[in-house]
Amino acid sequence: MIFSPPSLGAFIPPVIKAQKFDQANGLDLTFSERTPDAYTTQFNSGEFKIGGSASLQTIGLADVRGVKVKYLFNLFDFWGTVVTSRDNVKTVKDIEGKQLAAARSTTNYKMFEFFATKAGADVSKFQVVNTAPPGLMSYAIADRADAIQIWEPTYTLLKAKKPSVRAIDLGIGKIWKAFSGGGTRIPYLGVAAHADWADQNPELIKKLYATYQQAAEWLQKNPDAAAPLMFPKASPEDQKQIAALIRANDRLGISMGGANEMRKEIEAVYRSGMEIKYFPSMPSAASIYDKPVQ
Repeated sequence: MIFSPPSLGAFIPPVIKAQKFDQANGLDLTFSERTPDAYTTQFNSGEFKIGGSASLQTIGLADVRGVKVKYLFNLFDFWGTVVTSRDNVKTVKDIEGKQLAAARSTTNYKMFEFFATKAGADVSKFQVVNTAPPGLMSYAIADRADAIQIWEPTYTLLKAKKPSVRAIDLGIGKIWKAFSGGGTRIPYLGVAAHADWADQNPELIKKLYATYQQAAEWLQKNPDAAAPLMFPKASPEDQKQIAALIRANDRLGISMGGANEMRKEIEAVYRSGMEIKYFPSMPSAASIYDKPVQ
């Protein structure tokens, strides 16, 4: 189960299926698309035992609520921003008292709240207009809100359609380095599973990791061929921009690795959730998969 495009969770699966990396590893994966709210409900209930749009904060919240889940491996590090076309919005603090369009239930928004707070803004004063991720670009193009909180690949697609839109500097690198004790990596989105399934299927997890790793390596080596697979209905110009995003990888943040390899970084992300009171208590160590994935 994954989020619907253009989310990051839907970024690698088309490459997996087109290049048959799942079959090469003895798997036959089916990717069922859901909105963020539906995804969280169906994953936490156990209707789906594996999630390919597993944002780390959502896994942490499930854990503290008593759902036995494990973050298996990371796919993307965090990057997010706020864009605006309004002259009176130059810093994140300027959003106070104004409308902010956002997908409020997503981890990207929760991480944004952390960085906005650290940057000196009172997020309780934001007038948040909640919408699903696919609707955020429409808000930005039509200038229907003072600011819009987005991430990749929506940001790249938006800039291709509306070059005049401005991104507000959140100071992510500087803030995270100070908060995490010098770290630069921010584990953000990956693959997770219910603990009972993970405990019973360590070899399948290795095959799943190999599948994603091979797909990630292929798309980074072949960005021009990968873009049409991921966005078949996009214009040639949009596909060109996506290829450039993949090639640079600074905002996209493809960052593969087993959860146990980045335990310290994951715990820092959990602490950021505590800072904004997203978690009532610190997620347990058991939520981080402790076996090798390769």
